Amino acid sequence: MTASAQWLVPDWPAPPGVRAFVTTRAGGVSTGEYASLNIGYSSGDDPANVARNRAIVRARLPSEPRWLKQVHGTHAAHLDRAEDVPTADAALTAQPGRVAVVLTADCMPLFFCDDAGRCVAVAHAGWRGMSAGVIESTVRAMQVEPSRVMAWMGPAIGPDAFEVGPEVREAFMAAEPSAQSAFRAHKPGKYLADLYALARGRLALAGVEHVHGGGFCTYHEPERFFSYRRKQASGRMGAFIWIEPR
Repeated sequence: MTASAQWLVPDWPAPPGVRAFVTTRAGGVSTGEYASLNIGYSSGDDPANVARNRAIVRARLPSEPRWLKQVHGTHAAHLDRAEDVPTADAALTAQPGRVAVVLTADCMPLFFCDDAGRCVAVAHAGWRGMSAGVIESTVRAMQVEPSRVMAWMGPAIGPDAFEVGPEVREAFMAAEPSAQSAFRAHKPGKYLADLYALARGRLALAGVEHVHGGGFCTYHEPERFFSYRRKQASGRMGAFIWIEPR
């Protein structure tokens, strides 16, 4: 099996021409905690190895990805307008061949496309960005009726591993009281949070009805995924989406 065959391709009914994948740990040159396909420069890995890993991924893409400066915020950068490296936690494009990407290592990568395949997006949806509204921000930026948007939830930390404090629960319940069902009491003052359930709730608030994916756990699959919660000296995976050039 080739490395790219071990990467994740969304199992969603996207229109023809929409292409997307999420890298795993397979197929790179990094070693140790960063083995092997770490594509994040901020992780502490040898920059030369990261550059080689990005080149490996680039060979599978129609153009150089538009890398973001991610800050756990809500801004969705429109790549067809931005010139420099955008500070954003989501990106969208309607230009065939232009590649949007986010990096993750426990936070959820969320892919979006409209039912005509004319606009695609990807969001970096950790608890901070999600509770603040990055999902809603991304859907609004697509400028498509939300009922025509579909989403795919990529590999994130699972509900049996994501321990959080009461401030996380309160942040979600402030916008959606029913979000309490996504939290289980765990230890005194601690909860286990279901990031996939929380994403479904926020997608519903944004009007997105067609939701696919989920069921991964980056923390409990160390051979397959990087996880910052498992090891802070962790690599990063990439979630890439684009519209195939005609």
